[in-house]
Amino acid sequence: MDKQLYGRVGSVGQTYQQAAIDEGLRQHMLRVYNFMMIGLVVTGLVAYFVSTDRDLMATLFGTPLKWVVMLSPFAFILVLSLGVQRLSAGALQMTFWGFCAIMGLSMATIFVMFKGTSIAQVFFITSGMFAATSLWGYTTKRDLSGFGSFLTMGLIGIVIASFVNILVGSSALQFAISVIGVLVFTGLTAYDTQNIKEMYAENAGVEANHKLAVMGALSLYLNFINMFMMMLQLFGDRE
Repeated sequence: MDKQLYGRVGSVGQTYQQAAIDEGLRQHMLRVYNFMMIGLVVTGLVAYFVSTDRDLMATLFGTPLKWVVMLSPFAFILVLSLGVQRLSAGALQMTFWGFCAIMGLSMATIFVMFKGTSIAQVFFITSGMFAATSLWGYTTKRDLSGFGSFLTMGLIGIVIASFVNILVGSSALQFAISVIGVLVFTGLTAYDTQNIKEMYAENAGVEANHKLAVMGALSLYLNFINMFMMMLQLFGDRE
């Protein structure tokens, strides 16, 4: 009888423990998505307001300063990736906001190249695709780790092809890059979402979980931005 009682108490304890873990995971994922969405808002606002200032646009993109604008996001990604252990959670988060603002500078040209209504339409389409894919990555029981190397190879191929297309300026190659890019970044969204979920560790401490949330937001943010840009190349109406 005692053994049965102890067994029931142990079962109840495990249930409460699992409930606490699930609640902690939900809060963690909510923090990740909040960071990502705020980052997108920062990027969008910076891009829009910079695009309305013709003198600033001429300075940023009509002079050698354009290379600084174009390459600065890569510098921020290196700082975030290499400094995740050294930076405090607050500093890491502020660096992420700075990265989102710099991305806004580099993306200001889309408001000149594409119609505003078209940008809005593509943004909402991308948002729907991203939400559905990320939700699937979060809820699926299928292990997506096997797709990681395949998606990484696809990403490397896109980067190489994009650099080549800067030199050759082929519209057909750009179309192929955009189509493959949408597929790759859609897959990465599901893969990264599951990876963020699995990396969550309730006992790692508040500081570590905060950093995990920032880095998780960064990966999802990059997937969304790249998916959006690829979709814009495919379906956007140019000015």
